[in-house]
Amino acid sequence: MLYAFGFDAVGVVVGDLYFVDPEPERGQEGAERGVRLEVRLLAREDLHGSIYSAQPIVIDQPVWRADLLESVDGPAGSFDRTHHHPRFVGWEPGRRVFEPRMGDDPVAFVGAELADVHALMDRARLDPSIVPASDAEALHETVPEILEVTRRLLDRVHEGELARPPAGPVSTARVGWL
Repeated sequence: MLYAFGFDAVGVVVGDLYFVDPEPERGQEGAERGVRLEVRLLAREDLHGSIYSAQPIVIDQPVWRADLLESVDGPAGSFDRTHHHPRFVGWEPGRRVFEPRMGDDPVAFVGAELADVHALMDRARLDPSIVPASDAEALHETVPEILEVTRRLLDRVHEGELARPPAGPVSTARVGWL
C-alpha cells in the first residue's frame, strides 16, 4: 500500500515493505518487514492532452528515508531493524543510521525529522531553498496526519495484513512500492 502527501516541490510517501537481502554484511539476518517513509522532491510534467487531461506527477529524487522495520522472526513491535538514511547519493541511500531513540518511539522520531524539512534538506546536503517556505509550513502542519497513516500501516503490518512475503521460497525479495 502506498500513501503520498504532496506539496509544491516536496512530498512524503509512506508504504509497507517486506524485504529479504541475503547479504549479512549489511546487518540483516533473515527477512524484515515494516513501513518505509521517504521525503521526495516532486515534479509536474507537461500535460499529455488538453487542459482537462490528467496531470502527470513525478515522485522524484529521494531526500531522506526512515525504515521502521523489524525482523520477521522477531516479536511484532520490536523495531529491531529500525533505522534512517539521512542522505542519498542519486537514487542510492547513504549508510544506515541506527538512532537509539528510533527504537523507543520510531513514529515520534519521524515526526521530529519531518517537522523541519529545511533542516532535513541541509543534513541531506541539498539546498534547502529547493523547498519553498509554503511547502515547509504545509508539511509541518500535515505531520500529525502523516504520523497517523504511518501508525495505521504499522498496525496492519503487525496484524499480518500488510508487508507479506511473496508466494513460494525466495532468496531475495522486495515487496512494496518503496
